[in-house]
Amino acid sequence: MTKSPAIVGIVGVLVGLLVGSFIFSGKTETDGQVTTVADSDATNETIEKVRWKMASSFSAQLVLAGTMGKTLEQQVYKLSGGEMELKFFDPGALVPALEIFDAVSAGAVNAGWTNPGFWAGKIPALQFFAAVPFGPGPGETVAWVYHGGGLELMQEIYARYNIYSQPCMLIPPEGAGWFRQEITSIDELKGLKMRFFGLGAKVMEKIGVSTQLIAAGDIFPALELGTIDATEFSLPAIDLELGFQAVAKHYYFPGWHQPTTMGELMINLSDWNTLSEQQKIVINEACRSNMLKSLAEGEAIQFPALQELEAQGVTLHRWPDETIEVFRGAWEEVAAEEAANDAEFAKVLASLTEFRENYKVWGDLGYLD
Repeated sequence: MTKSPAIVGIVGVLVGLLVGSFIFSGKTETDGQVTTVADSDATNETIEKVRWKMASSFSAQLVLAGTMGKTLEQQVYKLSGGEMELKFFDPGALVPALEIFDAVSAGAVNAGWTNPGFWAGKIPALQFFAAVPFGPGPGETVAWVYHGGGLELMQEIYARYNIYSQPCMLIPPEGAGWFRQEITSIDELKGLKMRFFGLGAKVMEKIGVSTQLIAAGDIFPALELGTIDATEFSLPAIDLELGFQAVAKHYYFPGWHQPTTMGELMINLSDWNTLSEQQKIVINEACRSNMLKSLAEGEAIQFPALQELEAQGVTLHRWPDETIEVFRGAWEEVAAEEAANDAEFAKVLASLTEFRENYKVWGDLGYLD
């Protein structure tokens, strides 16, 4: 059942109204992570001025995945009246793209612009806060996160690693993969080496694909050199920028493995705890604003990207129903196996499953198929 992404708009209703009236005093520029300044003109009360570094897993130029991180940087600065800065750094400038978790946990950097699915090797349950194969669409996702206990579970997990995390980007369904040749049967996938992300990678492995996780900027060289045979990464507009169409001419849909994808802002928990309540609200509401903005832009820019890809000789395919059912069956096996092996994974899966069962009453009645 397809849900209209428009329902996620309620998420952004409070944005700006809660934080736009906050007035921060003190104008002295400093280079420290957190500094204290006094407004000598008005009061002797001190306030904390934030100058943090935010390491990104994505280039600032990469549409949505990177540009929304820059948007967050700008929004936090503006909403705080210039008293808070999350300075964006491209992958590798501070730490490599896939090492942000450890850097933020240890306090080597204050914050990270990244994706929970990258940490599957450390904490399998975090994958539910990135993307779920055959999972909910955007509206149902944010309903579970903000009103069904998902956010509490996410933050409870991260807190054990001295990290505070907030969902901060939401994008629509992704492409299902780029291939050099047309795939005419599920058997043709067996033995392929493919870049794949998150829980979907487990599904592909179940049907015989050899998968590996590769950072965004390293995918094209791996594909061009033949280190991998195929890849998936993101939405058509993002994939277009990464240039996969120069090497692989067959692009498959739908993105069963990522019906929606959440990105995150992670912050060192010790640093987070130094913030005032107003400063915390600025960050949290800026992230909720980002969720709405990224979803709206994500929906708007896909069809021009698909048109451009076709103009460059790409053939667009939709997986046959029987192939989708093979993926679905493999996912059900993966989910059961992962839950049996990891209690935390089982706990989050149970929460999402229960919410979806209850939501189904509304979803079936309220929406056109």
